[in-house]
Parts: sequence; structure tokens; C-alpha cells
Amino acid sequence: MLAAALIVLSMSLPLFADAVSLQALVTPSTTLVKDGRPVTFALHGFIEFKSLAELFRYIESQTQRWNVPGGLDDEQRRRLASDLLRRGIESRVVSMEDERPLEALLTHTSEELRQALARVHVPVPPGYGEAFVEVQEKWKHSLNCWSASPSIPGRVLSNWYPIEEGIQLYVATYDSTEHFWQAVKYHPDVTLAQLKELLGILEQKDWDPWLARLDGDPKIYLPNAYAVEFLRHNLARERLQWFRDELGRQALSANDHARVVQQRGAASFRFSAFEEKVLWGDLADVLHLVYTFSLPDDPIRKALGTRHFDAVYLGERRMGFISEEFRSLMLEIWRVKYLKIERFREVISSIPMEIRLSHFLNDGDSPDIPIPVYVGFLNQIRELARAR
Repeated sequence: MLAAALIVLSMSLPLFADAVSLQALVTPSTTLVKDGRPVTFALHGFIEFKSLAELFRYIESQTQRWNVPGGLDDEQRRRLASDLLRRGIESRVVSMEDERPLEALLTHTSEELRQALARVHVPVPPGYGEAFVEVQEKWKHSLNCWSASPSIPGRVLSNWYPIEEGIQLYVATYDSTEHFWQAVKYHPDVTLAQLKELLGILEQKDWDPWLARLDGDPKIYLPNAYAVEFLRHNLARERLQWFRDELGRQALSANDHARVVQQRGAASFRFSAFEEKVLWGDLADVLHLVYTFSLPDDPIRKALGTRHFDAVYLGERRMGFISEEFRSLMLEIWRVKYLKIERFREVISSIPMEIRLSHFLNDGDSPDIPIPVYVGFLNQIRELARAR
């Protein structure tokens, strides 16, 4: 009976059987599987891989991508390879879908990690072991602040966190700071009818030559890699149709104003934070980025400028979409959430200063506020909250 009970118990504890070993994690050929599906990771949010070996091949292709006169020199190629390797390994470890890789890394010592790396007997890129050690050291002292964090403070410090009483920002009330951040990208005059009109213009264009111009110039692509890959994904015909379908599904009238419908009205949480990001936010980002990267004589640029996607407008302020002024707006709204609303001030103040507040999601950056800027602001606002 005891043996039978032990067998039943062992069968009811799948976490041990499904755990990811440290050796498997650092082995380049390993493909992690969860719920019967490969766990992917990404560079620039959209270029996905199943294994680190696949990542190596991509990095090699990128270092040769601009191997032409006026392209990258040897030192620039070396730095590019090192940067992509470091980011790819972090994306593999800090997964949005699977906590096991991070658990394996953080529950072993740095010496155990080095020993596991020494047992890897296949060719790896220069700096492979050092990148794993850097990622381990960072996340032993960091808290990933996002909406699905296993840590309650990590969830609360996400812009997606719903604010039951609402938050008043610039004479309007919003359900979360995410609702404000995405709504403000629309000029107050922009209506749903105008958005659908712009979608129609985007749908008629062949985007391949337009994207090829961005791809072909390392001075454009490399500083804006996430933005270019974001546009490649969202300018696909099926994705533009998805935006149109989602706008039609929301039971909004043609004359409704995009910014106003995202504010808190008679009912709260008309849109979830997820909808704010993937519908309203991504659509606004597409329109602003197409304006930003289009040539001055492109008719689409003129159409977008007419609908005020040439900048972000807030009261009397006109801020470039990719500008320090617009990015600093995040710090302004966090001053309200974390300094004026006591319950949020207590949460952010309670996290010891030895823990770095961070934000890492599948190596996805953001053209409106790059992740290093976002993280810098988050740690800065904690210092202000603790000072109070």
C-alpha cells in the first residue's frame, strides 16, 4: 500500500518531471516544450527562435547583412553580434510563457553555471558563457515589473495594472496609466471614421519596397530595429484587416473620438489594458511610425500629417513621437500614480533598493519609450516615493 501511495504521489507531481535542468538550458540545441508546444523566445519582439542554435545562425546572418562598402566594419559587426547574443540569451531565460528557465538559472550558483557551461562541447559564439553569467547576475537582483509577474509588487508596478478608483491625468480620468499612455497618441479631433479611412490607405500600399529601404540602411535599421520589425508585422495585410475588424467590433460610432472613448466615462474599464496596448496602442504606433519613416514626398505621410499623426498633442504641447519630451511624459504620469496615490506609493516604496526594478518582455522594446528609459524612470520614481 505504501509503494502504491508513493507511485500515485509521484504521478501527481509533474513539476519535478517537467523541470528544466541548468545543463539543458545552456545547451544550444535544447528546445523547451510546454503543454505540448515549443517555447519560443525572440529578438526585437517579433523574430522568434526555438533554440539558441537557431539564434546563432540568425546572428551570423546579421553580421554579414551589411557586408558591403559603406556598411559595417569589423568592430561594428563584433559589437552587433555581442549585443544580439546577450539579448537573445536573456529572452530565452526571462520568458513570457515559461518560468522554468529563469527558475533554473536563479536556483543555481554562479559556479554551478560555469561548470554547466564548461560541459557544452559544441561550438558557441564568443562571449556565450559570459552572457549567461551576466543575465544570472542581473536577475538575481532584479524584479520584472509586468502585468503577469508572479510577484504582486511586480504586477502592481505595471502600467497595465487596473486602478479601481481611476486616475486623473490632464483633466480626464483613465482606468490605468496604460489607458492614458495609448489614448494620448490620438489627437483630440481624430474620429473612428478617420481611423478607418487611414487604414484603407495603408491597405492599398505595397509595403515591401518601403520596408526594404529601412532594411537596407544600417544607420536606419540598427537604431530602430524594434520599430522596423514592429512595422513589418503590423503592416501585413491580414494585420491591417485585424485592426479594422477590431474597431468594428467595439460598437463605436463613426463620429466617436479615439482619445475620448479610451477615457473613463459612465462605465469603467470599457477596454482592458490588453486591448489598450494591442488595439489602440499598436494602431497609433503604426500610424506615427509610418509618418516618421516615410520620405517627405510620400503621399501617405501627408495623409497622416493631416490627421495629426505627425506628433503627440496634449493641451498646448506638441511632442515628437520619438522624442525625449514625449518619453518624459511617462515620468509625469507616474508622479501622480506613485507620489499622489498613497496605496501605490507604499507598494513601490516597500521594495528594497538592493532590488533593481526592471521590465523585460521577450526582448520587445518600444519606439515611444525605450525600455532602458522606462526602467530608469521607474527606479527614479521609487527614489522619490521613498523620500516622501
